Amino acid sequence: MSSVLYDTPGPRARVRNIVLSVVFAALLVLLVWWVWQKMDDNDLLTSAQWSPFTESDAWTTYLLPGLGNTLKAAALAMVIALPLGAVLGIARLSDHRTVRAASGTIVEFFRAIPVLLLILFANQFFSDSTNVTSEDRPLYAVVTALVLYNAAVLAEIVRAGILALPKGQTEAAYAIGLRKSQTMSSILLPQAVTAMLPAIVSQLVVIVKDTALGGVMIGFTELLNSRGTLAANYANQIPSFIVVAIMYIVLNFLLTSFASWLEKRLRRSKRSTGAVLDPSSAAVDGTFGAGAGGAPGGTAI
Repeated sequence: MSSVLYDTPGPRARVRNIVLSVVFAALLVLLVWWVWQKMDDNDLLTSAQWSPFTESDAWTTYLLPGLGNTLKAAALAMVIALPLGAVLGIARLSDHRTVRAASGTIVEFFRAIPVLLLILFANQFFSDSTNVTSEDRPLYAVVTALVLYNAAVLAEIVRAGILALPKGQTEAAYAIGLRKSQTMSSILLPQAVTAMLPAIVSQLVVIVKDTALGGVMIGFTELLNSRGTLAANYANQIPSFIVVAIMYIVLNFLLTSFASWLEKRLRRSKRSTGAVLDPSSAAVDGTFGAGAGGAPGGTAI
């Protein structure tokens, strides 16, 4: 079936698509076979390389504590960055020039600095200017850097989501006497959330993955850093990378799956909020009981 964006392929196009699919599948099989042979040649498929992952020590001592620190840092960064980004994004739409300028400066400044550099700055700040212990300092530095950078990015997502709504929404809200704060909280933000959700989830996935930068630079014992310690003890570099990569994939897949479910639920709830007229409210003689103003004697059917 043809549509505005898609034309049904003809006989030649179908043959071409089948040929391309077969070629791609063959290349994929060859790639997997080549990787398998390389791993076998380097003795990476032996039981000695993979047996540590069948023992509890590798999980309870290294991987699960590292995963816990990754989730802790990511969760703290998400909880702080989401509302902060929303506030900065709304502030960029303020009618007051000073508020727009201040929020715009903050957003553009922290968006322009790499997360890695923010982690190093935050670690040095907590080392020199606070009483944070050396054990807690990496967590504080990672969370601070992730909050500053991702709040700036989320602010732009929020601003773009609100600006993408039709101007008639704002004009209609003002026409019925709503203030700007009421318009933003009751009209614009609830509609923009659904449109912004995919971009927000993508940024949350980035937060989870960027926690690994703390392990690389300042010794934060997150999942990737714990993998390094495990690989040093069991001499299984490549298998440990594969296992940790699978753990990241599963973690991010669960996050995106939850977001997809939430988005569908929000869309269904918005479609089902319309008022439904109860047929029993109509009068027996074929007239409606009352008009919009509450007066009896509506128009006859």
